[in-house]
Amino acid sequence: MRPVEPLRLLAADGAQDREKAHVQRVSRYADPYLARRSAGQKHPVEDFLFTYYTQKPGQLKRWHPGAGTVLTGDQAAARVGWKHYRRLDDGELASLGLAAGSTAVTFDRSAFLDDRKEAVAFAGIILRGTAARPAQFGCFGLHEWAMVYRQDKFDLRHEYLQLRLGAAGTDKVVEDNRIRCTHFDAFRFYTPDAIPLNEHSPSRETQRHLEQPGCLHANMDLYKWAYKLLPALSSELVMDCFELSWRIRAMDMQASPYDLADWGYPAIAIETPQGKAAYVEYQRAFAAEAGVLRNRLAAELGAMAEGVSR
Repeated sequence: MRPVEPLRLLAADGAQDREKAHVQRVSRYADPYLARRSAGQKHPVEDFLFTYYTQKPGQLKRWHPGAGTVLTGDQAAARVGWKHYRRLDDGELASLGLAAGSTAVTFDRSAFLDDRKEAVAFAGIILRGTAARPAQFGCFGLHEWAMVYRQDKFDLRHEYLQLRLGAAGTDKVVEDNRIRCTHFDAFRFYTPDAIPLNEHSPSRETQRHLEQPGCLHANMDLYKWAYKLLPALSSELVMDCFELSWRIRAMDMQASPYDLADWGYPAIAIETPQGKAAYVEYQRAFAAEAGVLRNRLAAELGAMAEGVSR
């Protein structure tokens, strides 16, 4: 039996306005990336969200109103047959004042939970666990430096970029500082010589225990958890997470060992006390923003969890 949830009708003109605004919002980021890709060009900062994460620009441009919202008209007709959407039955149509046989669609919660039950449960574990832990602000972005530590012995990472301090200077920064990354998806890109220098040994198995709200990458990953829950979430919430992730990526790379000044990204020199202080200031601000979004995602998951537990 399909879980009963309240349905709210979104007027056709309101749906059109939201869809148009969403496409424009995504295009600001996606269209330059697509143009670069067609030209065979790379950008070390602004390509990342489209190449590292699995959500592609065309998928991101698809607008979803979120669970419980009913679409009619052209928006409904376009989504008939989309995965995890369903047509309303006559009883539901009548309850909303719509004529029997009308084309109206909404998020198919039952089908989504059948397909994504484990993903929903794991996202909840990560989001709630991360929010419950104290934030750590002493990493100074050294994960990026550890990814190129003694890189002359290994395959070059971002071979088209120059190291701001050169190879020897970069290695010295790694050796002179405590490396304390808690995020597996950053740690797994360390060079072999950097791995034993990290105070933690993050793994996929320990991810649920180590994620903490001061971590830039954990906060960037709010975008990942959000798009993995589409179309249960609204595209507006997904893009709120995307745009935070975009800004975090920019700061993360400014604090990296790469010289990105010619790309329009001046360095945050974390090898200096002033650079470390600036990094922590940004990190705290991003953690506060991410906390709000994490709570919004957790609230959406809380509504879905009823279906998971049935």
